[in-house]
Amino acid sequence: MQPIARPLIVMHSDPVFKERVRRVGNQRFKTQFVEDWDTLRSTLNESPPAALVVVDPYTRTYGTEAELAPELRSILWEFPTATVIAALEVRRGRVRDLRTLGEWGVKEVIALDEEDTVEAISRRLRSAQGRPLQSLLERSLPTNLSGRARALLMAAAEVVAEGGHGRDLAASLKLSERTLLRWAEQADLPPPRRILAWMRVLLACELLDDPGQTVLSVAYTCGYASDSSLRRAVQEFTEVMLTQLRKQGAFATASEKFLEELNATREAGRIRRKEMKGNDDGSDSDVGISRIHTPHEEMTLAATLEPTPERPRRRGRRKAGAID
Repeated sequence: MQPIARPLIVMHSDPVFKERVRRVGNQRFKTQFVEDWDTLRSTLNESPPAALVVVDPYTRTYGTEAELAPELRSILWEFPTATVIAALEVRRGRVRDLRTLGEWGVKEVIALDEEDTVEAISRRLRSAQGRPLQSLLERSLPTNLSGRARALLMAAAEVVAEGGHGRDLAASLKLSERTLLRWAEQADLPPPRRILAWMRVLLACELLDDPGQTVLSVAYTCGYASDSSLRRAVQEFTEVMLTQLRKQGAFATASEKFLEELNATREAGRIRRKEMKGNDDGSDSDVGISRIHTPHEEMTLAATLEPTPERPRRRGRRKAGAID
């Protein structure tokens, strides 16, 4: 699969902030700057469905108080798969605006008065990349899933949204690849490679639910080499042809199949542990000394552990004149 070069579209008037975003974009994104809402709309029409968008959410007119731009709400409604991030100063009096932005569908907020470094902006953009898939996944996962399993799956969703692979998942959790494999097994999850492949399919299915997007654009966005590669992967994992999948709800169908595989893996883990416990119960309840000692040491240790036989008391002769 090809690495994902995700588009980053920026509409903001602050030149210092734009320069910092440009430096972040040079490392991870295909960055494009636009000047107004109409240009932003036309750019989104030509972009892959999972584009990242950073905007100033306010309409600014000289001499009047800034207010949230109605054009932003229209764009969020027209392009539901776009990940929109609002960059603004978070100050007292804007709590209601922040709540409104969340209701409209803004995924993240960059606080210009606090997150004023390239590293902080990069961190916020990375967080926003995996947020849509993580939110959908969180709603689909069973409530009795362990905390470790949930953390692994959420990290995998973020890594896939960034175009990462197995080593990137291990690095994001600060684990070696061998430890990551062991963690997945202990959490009754599929192997990490299988998890990442599933996350890529789920990301594609999330985007396929937008009827305005082509299979080819979704394939390129999700890192597949061609639309036929995406079709094969979707059919392999969901057992449904892609055309039929879109008709019946791509993400809902794929997530159901994913949960079925999770349940099967958890059941296999439960059976494996039960068999191991049965094998342990079938052996001697006393741990054999020979498991940890050589035969000579075993004999010596066994002799040491045996109770010392009680000697019979000798009854001596009474001495003459002894008093009872």
